[in-house]
Amino acid sequence: MPNAPVHDHVVCTEFNNGEGVLVDLNTKRYYQLNETATLVWKAVESGKPIDEIVSELTTVYAVSPEHASASVDRLMKEFEDRKLLLAE
Repeated sequence: MPNAPVHDHVVCTEFNNGEGVLVDLNTKRYYQLNETATLVWKAVESGKPIDEIVSELTTVYAVSPEHASASVDRLMKEFEDRKLLLAE
């Protein structure tokens, strides 16, 4: 998946501490994001490919590529399960 576009009705607000909140304006649900999830969401929102997001995580958090990849995969699945991303 080179690009995972987000729905127009999903809004992200990032806080000074790196955490964030996603709000689905259609369902009125909100999701609290930790620093990692916020970084991943912002990268997805800007159209970055998954491999670039994984690379960014390894740089920012000094984790292995395997750990970063597993984190991104898990978060992408959560975003998809909650229907926050457009279907391919």
